[in-house]
Amino acid sequence: MKILKSLPFRLLIALILGLSIGFLANESVMTVVVSIRHLAGQIVFFCVPLIIIGSVAPSIAKMGKRASRLLGVSILLAYGSATLAGFFSLTGGYAIIPRLFIPEAAESLRTLPALVFELNIPPIMPVMSALALALLGGLGVAWTKSTHFSNLLEELQRIVLSIVRRVVIPTLPIFIAATFSTLAYDGRITQQIPIFLQVLLLIVLLHLLWLAILYILAALYSKRNPFEVIKHYGPTYLTGAGTMSSAATLAVALRGAQQSKVLRKDMVGFGIPLFAHIHMCGSTITIVFLSMTVSQVLYGSLPSVGTMVLFIFLLGIFAVAAPGVPGGTLMASLGLITAVLGFTDAGIALMLTIFALQDSSGTATNISSDGAMIMALSRYSDKRGIVLDDTDESVF
Repeated sequence: MKILKSLPFRLLIALILGLSIGFLANESVMTVVVSIRHLAGQIVFFCVPLIIIGSVAPSIAKMGKRASRLLGVSILLAYGSATLAGFFSLTGGYAIIPRLFIPEAAESLRTLPALVFELNIPPIMPVMSALALALLGGLGVAWTKSTHFSNLLEELQRIVLSIVRRVVIPTLPIFIAATFSTLAYDGRITQQIPIFLQVLLLIVLLHLLWLAILYILAALYSKRNPFEVIKHYGPTYLTGAGTMSSAATLAVALRGAQQSKVLRKDMVGFGIPLFAHIHMCGSTITIVFLSMTVSQVLYGSLPSVGTMVLFIFLLGIFAVAAPGVPGGTLMASLGLITAVLGFTDAGIALMLTIFALQDSSGTATNISSDGAMIMALSRYSDKRGIVLDDTDESVF
């Protein structure tokens, strides 16, 4: 049956299998699981810079003189979405948090065993360096009209897509199963979730509401059917939830977006790798709501409106620049949390603890909302006659 071979089914089986192993396994078994997760993660994250360069640079090189405009529009879309998402979360926080009973501390977690073997495969460059190289390299080829390098980038794109099909996608279910095994084993599934259940459920609800709002806004602007996009994003959402990394979900996101009939293939090739690393609206929602929650718990009051407004505008910048790795947006913004909100070490520790529990939902929201961004980008390009690629052939 086709469903048994489908990516969503494999991801779901991986999630269930991972949880089962984590609940039942002893320390010896988990030593192997942790090592497998490490190796699978090394393979996936090694390929991420290759995917970025092989996807973004060729698309930009084909754009010619209009490349910089479309890039600027994409960055503004990502920043605008993150900022609006922050204000959406802010409104919910002021309305809900004062009425909640929130425990002040979480139970200690079970320590994961050490790796039985460790094979480090460092990426050829950091994610943001790869993104910068892809953007500047593609722009350079477009500006100089270099036929030789344009052909080389097209060859690179085909090579990278082959690596995605044959290596990255088969590795993802293993990575997801091992990740959820560690979550079940160390106690985050059974100990911390009950403590912060109210907050976590509210954050997930805010994520889903923002996804709905974003796709409605994109549909109104683009005059495209959002369900023709959403129905292909099931595997992307599950992979984002399992890997907790927009970067690791990039291959699946490309595959899902390419299958949509209302998204332009050239915009998908350009926008999906780009938005996977600059569009973090789900993480923004989480950070805003959590910072207000932690402020109420530890310091006895919510931050002032003026402080939160400044925080959100600055957080949008950090969200655009954050790496697409687990907890990347929060880690990038820790300095902002201490400088603007005045959090102490205890506040930061509590933020990190709760953020880790919802990272699945936040990452899934980040990467799944990119379809709405491509809807808007497709409409913008149609209105201005911007064409990046003449082929409609799916890359997956």
